[in-house]
Amino acid sequence: MIMQNSHETIVLGGGCFWCMEALLNTIVGVLRATPGYAGGVTEEPTYRQVCYGNTGHAEVVEVEYDPEVISLEDLLEVFFATHDPTSLNRQGADVGTQYRSIILYKSPEQKERVEKYIASITGSYGRPIVTEFKELDRFYPAEEYHHRYYERNPSQPYCRAVISPKLAKLRKKMA
Repeated sequence: MIMQNSHETIVLGGGCFWCMEALLNTIVGVLRATPGYAGGVTEEPTYRQVCYGNTGHAEVVEVEYDPEVISLEDLLEVFFATHDPTSLNRQGADVGTQYRSIILYKSPEQKERVEKYIASITGSYGRPIVTEFKELDRFYPAEEYHHRYYERNPSQPYCRAVISPKLAKLRKKMA
């Protein structure tokens, strides 16, 4: 009997991709979280180009997950719980369009499910949700030194000040 690959992917951006990657890699059912760039117009962008804010790209994470272990809706619950979807072009001290809240879907079914999920949480934040939502055109993986950045650099000041507290909060919430 041939088993079909039941893995799905979606691209999520909620601030610095080091943080989103570290958070998503702790979720049971997430098979791979790859930092990269998407949502803009520049082909083959570099980190430096994206940081200047003129590529149109956001720092994002391509999330491969097993829908038999974690549903898209549960993944979206984690995504929305780990960043501020009401903050336009910023997350904490990270400011710029590259840090915007964004969901890039890959199929009409994903689009419908994400729209339904966002509709179900609209009004629960006290401010409008500004998460950009559109079809994925192209995902560009980030340079290798960004992959598993938190795991390799847990003592780096940004990791200690921003990522570690978010991971602790997520672990407490998921317990």
